[in-house]
Amino acid sequence: MTSLRETLDAGVKAGTGTIGGWCAIPSVFSAELMGRCGFDWVCIDTQHGLIGYDQLTGMIQGLAITGTPVVARVPWNQPDHIMKALDAGAQGIIVPMVNTAEDAKAAVDAVKYPPEGARSWGPIRAALDVPGYAPDVANRRTIVVPMIETREGVANMDEILSTPGVDAAYVGPSDLALAHGMTPTLNATEPEHVKLIESILAACDRNGVIPGIHTDGIDNAMRWREMGFRMMTLASDAVLMRQAASSAVRVFKEEGTGEEKAAARTTTGGTYA
Repeated sequence: MTSLRETLDAGVKAGTGTIGGWCAIPSVFSAELMGRCGFDWVCIDTQHGLIGYDQLTGMIQGLAITGTPVVARVPWNQPDHIMKALDAGAQGIIVPMVNTAEDAKAAVDAVKYPPEGARSWGPIRAALDVPGYAPDVANRRTIVVPMIETREGVANMDEILSTPGVDAAYVGPSDLALAHGMTPTLNATEPEHVKLIESILAACDRNGVIPGIHTDGIDNAMRWREMGFRMMTLASDAVLMRQAASSAVRVFKEEGTGEEKAAARTTTGGTYA
């Protein structure tokens, strides 16, 4: 399996970036399905998804069957959340609500083994498919991704992104908008909202980290790629399921657009009747 770091680095080098899937449904089968869709990586969301630690482990196993690198978004910037996700086999950690360089350093400390951090030894599953697994090997493979999504985080973004051990930044457009008095949305159209996102992208470039962003679909993913983002999330399993099912129902009831009708007729076939 190609590691997450190798995957992200290849996307940056090619200038095309990477496209990730997002799991919010607590299901091993759902995770495996996402892994078979061709995503470069898949994130399992234990912050706003419905997923607990016991489900996380099985979902990582389901994704391992497909050879897809796994990122975990932890509920909060706490060592126990981070270390257990890594021990289960996640190769990267997205950390929400990182506001200061101290927050970023705490995340790095939890992800990296000494001397680069303070991660406790116990890679019960993480070491299974990595020949020669050792602290230095794990430190090279694991990715630290703070989220920049608050007023304080934006004010301190250069200090956060220049913290040793930080590999990428992840923009949450909805919380970013909410924190700045705007309507939370993944589809940034307000000039101030767009300007905030562009400022984080510029900070990533200044500090040599990979810029990542959450999107609501292919159009926005491609839009942000053209602007310079290199780690885009397409949509969650829950959103994709709802969109596809809703579109198919509208077509059946003759309420869908011409494009929806064409898409529904080519995507709603099943294996079993």
